[in-house]
Amino acid sequence: MSSHREAPEIAKDPVADSSDLYAFVSPDRPDSVTVIANYVPLQLPSGGPNFFEFGDDVRYEINIDNDGDGQADVTYRFEFTTEITNPNSFLYNTGPIDSLDSPNWNRRQFYSLTRVADGREHRLAHKLPCPPCNVGPLSTPKYADLARQATYTLSTGERVFAGQRADGFFVDLGAIFDLGTLRPFQQLHVAGKKIFKAEGEPVNATDRMNVHSIALQIPFTKVRRRANRYGVGDRASVIGVWTAASRRQVRVLGDRGAADIPAGPFTQVSRLGNPLFNEVIVPMAQKDVWNSLPPTEDKRFAKFVERPELAALLPALYPDVFPNLDRLNKAKKARADLVAILLTGVPEGLIEGFTNNTGEIQADMLRLNTAIPPNRTPDRFGVLGGDVAGFPNGRRVTDDVVSISLRAIAGLTVPLVDRAFQPDAAAAAVTPGLSAADVTAPFLANFPYLGTPYDGFNNPPADSAA
Repeated sequence: MSSHREAPEIAKDPVADSSDLYAFVSPDRPDSVTVIANYVPLQLPSGGPNFFEFGDDVRYEINIDNDGDGQADVTYRFEFTTEITNPNSFLYNTGPIDSLDSPNWNRRQFYSLTRVADGREHRLAHKLPCPPCNVGPLSTPKYADLARQATYTLSTGERVFAGQRADGFFVDLGAIFDLGTLRPFQQLHVAGKKIFKAEGEPVNATDRMNVHSIALQIPFTKVRRRANRYGVGDRASVIGVWTAASRRQVRVLGDRGAADIPAGPFTQVSRLGNPLFNEVIVPMAQKDVWNSLPPTEDKRFAKFVERPELAALLPALYPDVFPNLDRLNKAKKARADLVAILLTGVPEGLIEGFTNNTGEIQADMLRLNTAIPPNRTPDRFGVLGGDVAGFPNGRRVTDDVVSISLRAIAGLTVPLVDRAFQPDAAAAAVTPGLSAADVTAPFLANFPYLGTPYDGFNNPPADSAA
């Protein structure tokens, strides 16, 4: 999946696990960029009595590089604190929660937001309330209202939200991790030959699960290097985005039930730029190391981008289906197309009217050309579908990043750098068979875009099989 449980150690630490990152020009405010960073993945809605929340001992950061050096020029830092109203109650709430200051809500979470730029820290907000988790229709009867109350417009121009949302990622995990099975292709034929043998309908493994989202809507003037230059080919309009979570290096265990005490400097334990980078590019033995490093160190992993393991597995798993990809692999040619997409951005001239190149520094960042306006009729396949406002130009919440990534790895993007290469017929059709329509909670047209979180009373449905 995009980055849910993508490395051995972070899989044990879900509150610090960055599961998905989105960055796109805001359709409801096209002079701004929206960044959404999801944490605490795979939440079952019925999570009581200890419902999910951000970590008070975790520092969450959204980083923006606007000069192409792989280092953060602007950082938005979120730090959380939790307060218990009634220490003698085991309940999350003792009645309906109808407002963010409801006396019925026993465990409330707040956060501060700091902007770091030019070596200076500026506290933008202090003790902003998060909304509660969506417990059920009696406990949180008007949840959408609570989420609206927890959406703030700051005096500096940013809009911000931090709290529970429905997971918008869609993937057929059971099939993909069963040796790369792609369920919907039992009917796909090439040259009259049935090429995929899997049976059954694809299943969205992350549907009806929640995450905790940090969402920011930031005016262009806060992130661009030079705000007055808007040409599509102008690198000044391109930003690189990644999210990170850090913990204190030392944890002193409390005695006889006393709280643990974090101590020492912060150290990074999780990060995320492009979806699926650590998941399917970085080898198992180096995944935790990758999570601890800044993007400037990603040249160390470039060889895995140039010759991705999955590209070699496809011809082995599906004999005679990817002969051109197989020959490319055996020629041991470095995949310059994937290096451009994932590590440097796409240079001018490869795709008409589009670039999101940030220069020669190889760094895994979600690159977004902010000069490209939102598409009123977005294509789920983004740039591969002719929609240059979508992935890998940033990432929108409805972009089918799994299919796009699989098709790129299968060779569909090789002609960008080698016009003599002919992709295999199957490369343009590879997909797990899911789309945004397979997410039960509807996406929102406005900030914060991800749907209302699933409540514990109705999910799973009462009439579902045991």
